[in-house]
Amino acid sequence: MPMVSIEAVPQEIIEHIAFFAGTQYVLGPPSDLLPLLLTSRAFHRQLADSYNPWLYARIFEYKFDLRAAARRLGAEAMTVLVLKAELQKRCAYLKKIKARTSAFLNEDDDDLSDDGVRAELLWMAYLMMLENDGKNERHLREYAQMETWLWDYWFDARGASRASQLVSMDKWLPDTEQNSLAMWLFWLLFDPEQPIRSKASFRIVPVVLKLAALAANRYPICLPSWATFLPQVGPKSRGGNPIEHFSQTYHLKPPPLTSPAILSYLTLAIQYSSDREVMHRAPHTPSKLSASVNSSLEWEADWYRCSSLGQADYSRAHCGAYVPGCMEGIWEGLFTYTEFTAYAALLSGGPPSALQKSLVAQHRQTWRLREYHLMVADTDGRSKRCLATGDPLRGFFPVGTHIRETSGGIEVQQPRTEDALCYQSSSSSPHSPSSDPNHSHWREIADIMIVGEGHSAWGQFNLIGRVRPLDGFITLAKEYTDGERGRWLYRGYLVGNVNGNLSGRWRDTLSPTEVPGYEGCFVMSRRK
Repeated sequence: MPMVSIEAVPQEIIEHIAFFAGTQYVLGPPSDLLPLLLTSRAFHRQLADSYNPWLYARIFEYKFDLRAAARRLGAEAMTVLVLKAELQKRCAYLKKIKARTSAFLNEDDDDLSDDGVRAELLWMAYLMMLENDGKNERHLREYAQMETWLWDYWFDARGASRASQLVSMDKWLPDTEQNSLAMWLFWLLFDPEQPIRSKASFRIVPVVLKLAALAANRYPICLPSWATFLPQVGPKSRGGNPIEHFSQTYHLKPPPLTSPAILSYLTLAIQYSSDREVMHRAPHTPSKLSASVNSSLEWEADWYRCSSLGQADYSRAHCGAYVPGCMEGIWEGLFTYTEFTAYAALLSGGPPSALQKSLVAQHRQTWRLREYHLMVADTDGRSKRCLATGDPLRGFFPVGTHIRETSGGIEVQQPRTEDALCYQSSSSSPHSPSSDPNHSHWREIADIMIVGEGHSAWGQFNLIGRVRPLDGFITLAKEYTDGERGRWLYRGYLVGNVNGNLSGRWRDTLSPTEVPGYEGCFVMSRRK
């Protein structure tokens, strides 16, 4: 029988062999393709990425999550050439993460080349986590060892964040976009049951997280300011940076580092607490969600928030950064507070050590919340007027507003107006999160109001507030029923969705909005 040259094997058979070679191992680059490419010039011509981009697009789809990107960016954007390029980009940067490239400071402080690589690396990893349906996280966690990279970045003495250096010098951490991305990734990959890696880390980790979580005068909870409900329409002073993602340029901006710092700080504090009741109030960590639950839909609003904050003009309409109906239900959590004199010293220009040495107390609390929606138009198509924007210290409700809950909604009577605004209950709305898993109905909503009540060791209280359209930022006025404890303002983001956590800061309502007030942090999670 005459011998048959291997080069006579049909093209489709060679492609099947190459595909299985490239996907033999799910994690990491398709390095087993290399021997095939080197077999002969004919094989190289048939399998090279320039000649056969379809092969590499199939490999990308096998190795990485694609549903979220297609849903958010459009399936038409997921072309063969785009997927091939994205595979090459991710493999290159995952190898850099594994090698801990850019996790440490350069010896030459004036060399900014590493800074650009670090920014691209952090953006790629952050967007991969927002698009995670299981595969992306495995690449970052198991292959690239992203957790090790982040620990080096944040807590090593030579870490690129300079956190360890600055803490030892009693100086504040810089509030930069890279630090925001790194803190968000730290939370998204955080496993509280993993032991802290060294004695040095055991000392520095809680200090860094505490400073970022509690220093409200240094690290804002949101941008634009929490005191602005409808930002000025028009060009911003500083928009999001252009980020290349799936071969297209998007203007994106992550929320500040405060929310993930609060979540990480309180999770760690609860983990080492001796109070078993408090341990049941720990935030839901993304790393502990089952594969069936931890889908990219969990981070849909976080993607739209990042996109909305990066646009050239601030939007006054709901943009998908908040999933309607997601705050309905019973929430459990805690709030912290520091000694007033220590916090006053901080507001007077005190160094980090003033906060670092102060004691932090915490109290448990429970909320029962109901969510109501003002629709853009009546059933007959007529446009509705919206509730005016009131005092931010009162949850953005105008003074003199009267609210009455009914069986199917809520009636809001504004001062000096005759007709009441009728809000629908989110629980009775045909556009509930369960009936619309893609959350596309947010365009029909003009305003979102949250009403509820709760209790803590300080007594019972009522809650009322609104959701900012631009970024889903939630503001709730908390007023104790006995009148002695006064009124406090809670502000924060819901991070995640079904298994999300509301994290943010409370502040007093006696200090004017334009000056720093007495603040603490809080976290609330859905009752398990």
